[in-house]
Amino acid sequence: MPDPITLQLNGESHTCPAGLKVPQFLEHLGFNPRLVALEYNGEILHRQFWTTTEIRGGDRLEVVTIVGGG
Repeated sequence: MPDPITLQLNGESHTCPAGLKVPQFLEHLGFNPRLVALEYNGEILHRQFWTTTEIRGGDRLEVVTIVGGG
């Protein structure tokens, strides 16, 4: 099994398993991938690229939860 990687998530250091794609990473952290927006290394990462983007050590991610209301 590969060594865990360290990255920045919402300004804090986090460790996760190596080799995760974006949806797997979000689920690993307890997020529902359908209910978040993601900034990946300073750019909005469109959902069409999530399944092909692998999280790597040193990445900087900002996860924003979408909240509905009335």
